[in-house]
Amino acid sequence: MKLHLFGASGSGVTTLGTALADVLGYPYFDSDTYYWEPTNPPFTVRRRPSERDQLIRDHLAGHEDWILGGSVINWGDHWLHAFDLAVFLWVPPAIRLERLKQREWSRSGDVIFTDSVRNNQYNEFISWASGYDDDTARGRTLTAHQTWMQTLSCPCIDIRGDTSVEQRANRILLEINRLTS
Repeated sequence: MKLHLFGASGSGVTTLGTALADVLGYPYFDSDTYYWEPTNPPFTVRRRPSERDQLIRDHLAGHEDWILGGSVINWGDHWLHAFDLAVFLWVPPAIRLERLKQREWSRSGDVIFTDSVRNNQYNEFISWASGYDDDTARGRTLTAHQTWMQTLSCPCIDIRGDTSVEQRANRILLEINRLTS
């Protein structure tokens, strides 16, 4: 089973992906690992697309079953046929943005407020993430994801709301059982 989880930043993709990986015994791969070069602070240098694509192909090729989390909507048309099941997650913007603020503070601490460069990066990130639902963000937006879902060759589950990881996982596991039986 090749499973793809995606949604806005802060929608719970990584949390759900790691939970499903534990239950299913599948490896979890996060698109950010491939999109961004490892840096300190993180998420500041984009990887070249050719390098990113080769790296992710190499990692996925070694596995029959896997979970890929994160948005790959602009990574090439081959992704339209790469999955057995896709899952779109949507969380109300106020909840999602609060999660992101908490996550950034947990990762970096007060430096995101006290260091001018890091504060600027933090504010730019939150501003970008705020534009997801009204389509003012560059690249990853609600409309872009909804349009992309319609082009996928696999079934797609659309999970909306502030549901628990357990509720989301159970819905996905039911669909996996349906597809594989």
